[in-house]
Amino acid sequence: MKAFASLVQLLGNATGTLEKLHALSHYFSTADPKDRVWVIAIFSGRRPKRTISTSQLKQWCIESTDLQEWLFEECYHTVGDLAETIGLLLPPTSSTTENLPLHYYIERLIQLQNEDEEQKKKFITQVWQELERDQLFVFNKLITGGFRIGVSQKMMVNALAKATKQDASLVAHKISGNWDPQIISFDQLLLHDHGNNDDSKPYPFYLAHALDGELHELGDPSEWQAEWKWDGIRGQIIKRNDTHYVWSRGEELMTDKFPEYLSFIDSIPDGTVLDGEIMPAKDGQPLPFSVLQTRIGRKTITKKQLVEAPIAFFAYDLLEWEGKDIRHVTTDERRALLEDLITSIQYQPNIFLSPSIRFNNWNELITARENAREKHAEGLMLKRKKGPYQVGRKTGDWWKWKIDPLTIDAVMIYAQKGHGRRSNLYTDYTFAVKNGDKLVSFTKAYSGLTDKEFAQVDAFVKNNSIEKFGPVRTVKPELVFEIAFEGIAASSRHKSGVALRFPRINRWRTDKKPDEINTLDDLKQLLAVYGK
Repeated sequence: MKAFASLVQLLGNATGTLEKLHALSHYFSTADPKDRVWVIAIFSGRRPKRTISTSQLKQWCIESTDLQEWLFEECYHTVGDLAETIGLLLPPTSSTTENLPLHYYIERLIQLQNEDEEQKKKFITQVWQELERDQLFVFNKLITGGFRIGVSQKMMVNALAKATKQDASLVAHKISGNWDPQIISFDQLLLHDHGNNDDSKPYPFYLAHALDGELHELGDPSEWQAEWKWDGIRGQIIKRNDTHYVWSRGEELMTDKFPEYLSFIDSIPDGTVLDGEIMPAKDGQPLPFSVLQTRIGRKTITKKQLVEAPIAFFAYDLLEWEGKDIRHVTTDERRALLEDLITSIQYQPNIFLSPSIRFNNWNELITARENAREKHAEGLMLKRKKGPYQVGRKTGDWWKWKIDPLTIDAVMIYAQKGHGRRSNLYTDYTFAVKNGDKLVSFTKAYSGLTDKEFAQVDAFVKNNSIEKFGPVRTVKPELVFEIAFEGIAASSRHKSGVALRFPRINRWRTDKKPDEINTLDDLKQLLAVYGK
């Protein structure tokens, strides 16, 4: 636990990527092998199921510190993170305890799932009395949520590659899939060639960089393939040994969530892996992302949902064919194989070939991009025809060229403190538009400003608060911001009647007054045009 707590502290305080990379690779080279596996699991989203509730932790901390509940809540609102709040409030340990490994605490937390509340409380409060403050924070984080320390999947893969002296693309493939950190060892996961033994194992996704230059800088248009950048869930469909698996880009196994795919899976030969988009569709035409949202997160799918939100798969790449990894094959060759496959099963209702866009010059592609939103697409994907399918986010062969966002001018009416390094600043805001002489809230946003601007808004909130509702402050409706978003949909859950897709602050409109903001009718007009 000490080694992991030191790692978390190093990563949290590191100012550069190389510093974080060195800390991670050193840990993966020296830590307890079983602990290494759990750290890979934690940093790649394979956290154990939570066994202790937030309310239980709060109550046990209040009892352990003899604090009044209101005082605990004030501390929590100030710190902004429950794990850190508890770690700061608990008295320092007065005894020296054995330095137990990280996996002991994780596995014990898993065992608590089958024990009653009294046993849970006994274990948690005992650990609180034994661990030092930096370890307390880490222990509490194991219970409450993820570590916001800026460790990406790519960084972890590079650190493991450095520690094990393997190619990063090979490491990325080895740590993908449906492995169990309670069972597999570090050597089995990374040092043994076990990849072919797991039929469910997906390939690491190839991710595109945003196009940051002019189109003509890409060279000859004939060297590029253009496709729609769909607004769905990136996924892989795997068919091996007469069993299929559906993985999301976030490496969530989602096979049971999309029973529609059973309609075509028998038509796909064994040894096939498709890369594509999980999307709602009717008669082969994509539907808005809001339709997909009605299916996300549901444990069981009803017949009504299958009818109202039918899900299809739009395939745009072929990664494995006849049981062989073909990622090294050029894009145009893989595309030809994919087209032949989809054509052979063209009468299946829930799988489609994601169409390529024909163009002879860059101006024609610019025109095509203007129609992206009508097709429920986010823009275009540009893929070099002679490029391979790579691992992670690489520059050069794949580019995403998104359409310009929709925007609306709004006034801030509520503010709440952020989390992590922003826990002492008001950085989470609620915005409103006009509806006659009233203001109607319609969205929240917490990104898009510089650190200097966040500090200025924070000062405004502290000096212009009207009411307090727990951690939320009502403020004078004076600051105007331009809110950008990717899509809009009707919503009965919101007072405004609309819900935005990926809202964020585009800019602070210091040049506008509150009476110049947009209206609810403006939002509804956008809904009528783009929310179909």
